[in-house]
Amino acid sequence: MTKRPRQEGTALIPSNLHVAEDCRAVSEVLARVGDKWTVLVVGMLGDGPKRFNEIRRGLGSISQRMLTLTLRALERDGLLTRTVYPTIPPRVEYKLTKLGHSLLDPVSQLGLWARQNRVAIQEARQRFDDAAGAS
Repeated sequence: MTKRPRQEGTALIPSNLHVAEDCRAVSEVLARVGDKWTVLVVGMLGDGPKRFNEIRRGLGSISQRMLTLTLRALERDGLLTRTVYPTIPPRVEYKLTKLGHSLLDPVSQLGLWARQNRVAIQEARQRFDDAAGAS
């Protein structure tokens, strides 16, 4: 059996991604950290602790329910802490954990990459759609 040469542009895939359990774990984490609202909330909390309404105002179009669900999921995953202060009414503050702070750089880099390549991706989609329509 002869070994085929690697195609140009084909990246080598780490062997552990072929293990079903590892693949599921990676997919689960990427689903959380790749979520639109997760990225935005983590970015907002990068400046320091914020209250619920500060986060909501900063994000603009998020519903109260979606923000609540996102914050709970981030707390559950250990990316942020929720602190309730015994005041009337209670004051609640959200703050990134050490793990949450470690996500800031990759999220920022991915956001930068997306902004830098948005036009190229849109052009590629248009070329693809034009070619598919011509077939």
